[in-house]
Amino acid sequence: MQNRLTIFTSVMLVFMLIGLKIDKIVLASSPVYAGHKNTASSISYDRLREAMDLSAAYLTKNCNGKGKFLYRINVNPDIPVKPRYNFVRHAGTIYALATYDQLYPQDATKNALKRATAFLKKSSIAPMPDREDLLAVWSHPEITGSRKPLQAKLGGSGLGLVSLLSVEKIIPGTTPVEYLRKMGNFLLFMQKPDGSFYSKYIPEKGGKDDTWVSLYYPGEAALGLLMLYEKDRSLKWLQGAADSIAHLARKREGKKQVEADHWALLATSRLLPLYHLCRQSLPKKAIELHAIQICESILQSIPINNRNTAYFGCFTNDGRTTPTAIRLEGLLAAISFLPEEYATLRRRMISVINDGLLFLLRSQLRSGQYAGGIPRAIKELSEKHPQFNNAFNRRVTEIRIDYVQHALSAMILYTQYFY
Repeated sequence: MQNRLTIFTSVMLVFMLIGLKIDKIVLASSPVYAGHKNTASSISYDRLREAMDLSAAYLTKNCNGKGKFLYRINVNPDIPVKPRYNFVRHAGTIYALATYDQLYPQDATKNALKRATAFLKKSSIAPMPDREDLLAVWSHPEITGSRKPLQAKLGGSGLGLVSLLSVEKIIPGTTPVEYLRKMGNFLLFMQKPDGSFYSKYIPEKGGKDDTWVSLYYPGEAALGLLMLYEKDRSLKWLQGAADSIAHLARKREGKKQVEADHWALLATSRLLPLYHLCRQSLPKKAIELHAIQICESILQSIPINNRNTAYFGCFTNDGRTTPTAIRLEGLLAAISFLPEEYATLRRRMISVINDGLLFLLRSQLRSGQYAGGIPRAIKELSEKHPQFNNAFNRRVTEIRIDYVQHALSAMILYTQYFY
């Protein structure tokens, strides 16, 4: 079995290095497109479109008749995967696929989105106990494979709302407005007076629970509320989102290094044009500075020893794809609203965005049964690597829907900014 694993990994590495060589040829020979919104792009549109099509097709074909995605596989058949499912990632995958379909409409994509949306509603979205006016996304242990009790996660409900609103844009009438409002009501129900949120609602533990705090859930909830405001112009949705982002800004003020909160950046890109309409607990400039603070932290944390290696462009030193993809999503969201006086920061961001996107393109599988899939990491860690361990290497060839979702979302945002 070890020999089969070694041979398989070697084949994958050769395939990825071939992809790297092709990218270098494209960059060296392709003129800058006249239609670029930003001529700093270093990736041809055709190469980018091919990659987006492949990843969208991977998600589409791996959505079964009931609307459930193939959550996780390992390209190496000798490595088993545990039967798990995650509705936060299911909703996020719908969001990415629906955003892709807005740009490149296809019947197969829409049909998969219809199935996935129906599965989300049937299997996970339900009212709160004794509160018919509140709808949440519930994680049922019999579906997720978890030993944890029944619970409604803030992030699942936030992204659940994002996903339904995204589908509504391409398939109007899929979800009634009143249904969406009830999901928004749940997010506001989970919000505290200071703008922060409880992370989970666990009936078995008495309800609202924040013994565990997620980095991403507040931004996901804020994004859901902002998209709901764009659909249903009630100021309470906008105010809830503004209070959430303002709380994050206050909490992180003065820190030299903060977390790579890409969901907060995505939400901020929608909040800023509307910020004058709501009650402001912080000035608009403070919201902008919070976003810049996150961007600076991302840039400062990029390893400097990745050059001239297969890891070049990766935002971590272990070659994982999703940490790079989510940071690209955040940077691409922020660069769209970066004030003019931050021209130097913009140039730095564009440089690492190009390198990061090329890293994702090299990592993507471009042929075979799993074409379009994004593996967990670009290659195995060598025994000399400071983070070497066999458990990591066994998962290098794993593909999970959120790996593909985030890479696809980063590619879409790159396309929207540069083309």
